[in-house]
Order: sequence, then structure tokens, then C-alpha cells
Amino acid sequence: MLTESLLKARAVAREASNSAYIPYSQFPVGAALMLDNGQIIAGCNVENASYGLSNCAERTAIYSAIAQGHKAQEFAAMLIYMPGEKLYSPCGACRQVIAEFFDPGVMVYATCDNDTYQSWRADELLPGLFSMQQK
Repeated sequence: MLTESLLKARAVAREASNSAYIPYSQFPVGAALMLDNGQIIAGCNVENASYGLSNCAERTAIYSAIAQGHKAQEFAAMLIYMPGEKLYSPCGACRQVIAEFFDPGVMVYATCDNDTYQSWRADELLPGLFSMQQK
């Protein structure tokens, strides 16, 4: 069962998915990056005809938070909303960005249109990661 704060994040992520630019996949994804002060930064996927230039909802939320002056140490959790009845984990590029900015124990949640959800610690998403930073 999702907590009250995760239900709030789910509502934010679901609303963010309505802003997704998805002319190719028709798969609107929203993300809610929760900060340690209770603030939530939303993100959505933005596609491009050159697929490699597309950006997932998770990265949009993280990059938006950084652009707004937030520090990685403030990142408390992330919730990803996807439409339909099936859950997906973050893609490889998002896993690398999560590994760059999230402490190992920060939780990442995925939810969809039914009551199911899945969760991972950030360090579970990219085992054996390569990092040039000392955390």
C-alpha cells in the first residue's frame, strides 16, 4: 500500500504525464521527484524524431530540480507513473542518472493505473555501477 506522501506524488506524476510530448510512442509517463522538505518536482517524457534525443520523465524531473537550484542531497524518493496495467522499471539511461544523483538507499517507485506498485533502492537499479564521484 502506498503511503499518503506517495499517493500525493502519484497524483503529481499522473498529472505530469498529461504534459508528455509523445508523438511516436503514445506512452505518456510522469515522474514525481520528492525532496526532503516535502516539495515535489514533476517531470514527463519528451520525445524527439531522433530517438536518442528523447528524454524520459525521470530525467526531466531530476534535471528540472538541478536547474531550479536543488542539490542531490535533497532527493528523498522518486515515483514514476505509467499508463495501463503493466509496470516497467526505469530505462538504462535513467538508471545511470539516478545512480549519479541519488544516494544508494533512496527509493524509486513505479505505479500504473491499477493498485500495484513496485519499488527499488537506487543502488538496486544499477548494480556494479561506474562512477567518477566519491559519494
